[in-house]
Amino acid sequence: MGFLDKLKSGLSRTRKNIVERVETVLLNRTIDDAAIDDIEEILITSDIGAEATAEITGFLRTKVSSGEIHTSRDVNNALRAKMVSLLGTHQPLVIFGEPPFVILVVGVNGVGKTTTIGKLASRFISEGSSVLIAAGDTFRAAAIEQLEIWSERTGADIIKHQSGSDPASVAFDAVEAARARGIDVVIIDTAGRLHTKSPLMDELKKINRVIKKAMPDAPQEILLVVDATTGQNALRQAHIFNEAVGITGIALTKLDGTAKGGIIFAIKKDIGIPVRLIGVGEGVDDLKDFNPAEFAAALFE
Repeated sequence: MGFLDKLKSGLSRTRKNIVERVETVLLNRTIDDAAIDDIEEILITSDIGAEATAEITGFLRTKVSSGEIHTSRDVNNALRAKMVSLLGTHQPLVIFGEPPFVILVVGVNGVGKTTTIGKLASRFISEGSSVLIAAGDTFRAAAIEQLEIWSERTGADIIKHQSGSDPASVAFDAVEAARARGIDVVIIDTAGRLHTKSPLMDELKKINRVIKKAMPDAPQEILLVVDATTGQNALRQAHIFNEAVGITGIALTKLDGTAKGGIIFAIKKDIGIPVRLIGVGEGVDDLKDFNPAEFAAALFE
């Protein structure tokens, strides 16, 4: 199965929740303001978010009043075009600048941070880059063990300290080691919940500061991993993490099997941070660059 087919399969519940509900509500019906009101309700209840919904329905109302929309097919085409426009341009995760390229990976527990890091390491190594993983979630022993497995599986180097040690020191040592060894990419894991007196966001700010002491231009990417199945919670997490450390990109995991894939529009519209990666399965190749046109094709076709 190719990735587009896998994406279509993964988005099947989201498609039913948005596209098929819109098609049903428009069946044998005049396309007027009342019809657009019903579409608005569908979008709001599909985790697309108030701001993105307002923009989409405003666009549809303009097209209806100007006589450009007459049929449900016209609505479908306009809806698809507007959704692609909302998601913006293709902005994949790209290595740039003097090495090492440092990716600080953040997010709450359970969203798939560790797996995302492993898949990224596999991808970069397959593309010919050397990778060092930093086991910065020192408060969860399983996280360190999981990253060790990914390190062995992919051939990536790993920097780890004892469980419970200072995450910032792990990050610092990783960047220093990467510079000394001529490593291309450093991927730093972080805790999603802390059991110490230090709140999570304060700890992340500290890690960010310490990385800059080792390398002033780093981290070049601060990647927030969010779970698509959590819907509006994913949007709230994006707001909180962005305020704390300034997110540069988002990896949206677990799109396969969720009806809440519409959250991708809310994240882009409300926060304006590009979705760089999407996850549509457990396989190592199931984490892909996010392409808005491809996403829309999988959603509407």
